[in-house]
Amino acid sequence: MERFVPLLVLGCLCVPRATADSLSPPANVTIKAVKANSAVVTWDIPEGDPVIGFAITQQKKDVRMLRFIQEVNTTTRSCALWDLEEETDYIVHVQSISMSETSPLSETLRFRTPKEAETQASQSKDEVTMEEVGQTTQMRAGELIIIVVVLIMWAGVITLFCRQYDIIKDNEPNTNKDKTKNSSECSTPEPPTGGLLRSKFPKNNNNNNNRMPSVNIIEV
Repeated sequence: MERFVPLLVLGCLCVPRATADSLSPPANVTIKAVKANSAVVTWDIPEGDPVIGFAITQQKKDVRMLRFIQEVNTTTRSCALWDLEEETDYIVHVQSISMSETSPLSETLRFRTPKEAETQASQSKDEVTMEEVGQTTQMRAGELIIIVVVLIMWAGVITLFCRQYDIIKDNEPNTNKDKTKNSSECSTPEPPTGGLLRSKFPKNNNNNNNRMPSVNIIEV
């Protein structure tokens, strides 16, 4: 819940006061994520306080108008401030809310919003840094992939070479045997030296006039 409250007395904040001293004000009130048009207020609640909500007053420096933000039924310990003006000083107070009372104001928190150009420059720098980190990570991943692929290829080449070498080595004795066998089979035997020439003549019959033709047989 938010409302704007005009201040009738300069320097006086019209905010609810504590009805009792039992509820302590928030501690460690800080400002974070300050931009040209927004910021975030954070705080801590003392242990043991029955807090059910918070109330925040936001005021420009030297301006009588303030913004009042109140939330109940919540355990939130932060609140976003929006619609701020760049290069402007602000004053913030935080209060705790219980079922029966509201705590005193916290210590005064002052902060100044930056220029819009400065905010954009800071965001651009952060984006560039994240992009550079992402590119570096991608490059490293790509290099690792290339190295792994090259190692796998080399391992495959070496394995293939070893297999081929074993096959060649196993075939060498068979090749030598085949060569020896082929050379022995293809060799021409030397003709026997000399020969036996026999002439067989038929026996002479009683009739010498009737001779049979002679037959010469050559045995090798």
